Amino acid sequence: MANLRVLQKKQTRQRLLATALDLFQSQGYSATTIDDIAAAAETTRVTFYAHFPSRRAIMATLIAELNVILERDESPHGSTAVALVDVVRAGTAEAIGAWLRQQSARWPVIRPYIVSAHAAAAVEPEILELVDGWSEEVVRDIMDGLDLADRFDPATRHFRGVLAFEMLDRTTVHWIRHQWDLETDPAFDVLAEAWVKLLGDG
Repeated sequence: MANLRVLQKKQTRQRLLATALDLFQSQGYSATTIDDIAAAAETTRVTFYAHFPSRRAIMATLIAELNVILERDESPHGSTAVALVDVVRAGTAEAIGAWLRQQSARWPVIRPYIVSAHAAAAVEPEILELVDGWSEEVVRDIMDGLDLADRFDPATRHFRGVLAFEMLDRTTVHWIRHQWDLETDPAFDVLAEAWVKLLGDG
């Protein structure tokens, strides 16, 4: 019986997360209330608070879910995508292009998370801090790869990471808004070319 209660509690928590993500994407973070989430998840406000102390907390949990989807593991600087570090360390056009292509294949899955996180960050300082911190973790991965390769002046590595991340993030957001065809549109190839010039081994 105890195991059944634990399972039911876990299922309710996941239903609340999935419902919140749907509502944040469809009607906007600011317009979505805790009552909206509870009602759409077919539960109560009291049950919501048994799992999450606030709407902000459920958004923070969704950002943590995004890390799982993107295969980011805990690290000394927050989270790390080992594959990204390895790709930057290798620095070849083939490795960089393949990694970027793999990321673009995830865009349909991460789309609601990115839309929701950007909307929440616009009104919640704590979420903005989380999003900014997450961005810096990606930059640190790029720096780690460049450090391991001992490529480029160390004083430039952080800014190279910032530029690379901003280009990837901007391309992701552009795709989210316009849903362009990754196979035929040249934008992806331009992104890969820019990453190679910025981070690659020449």
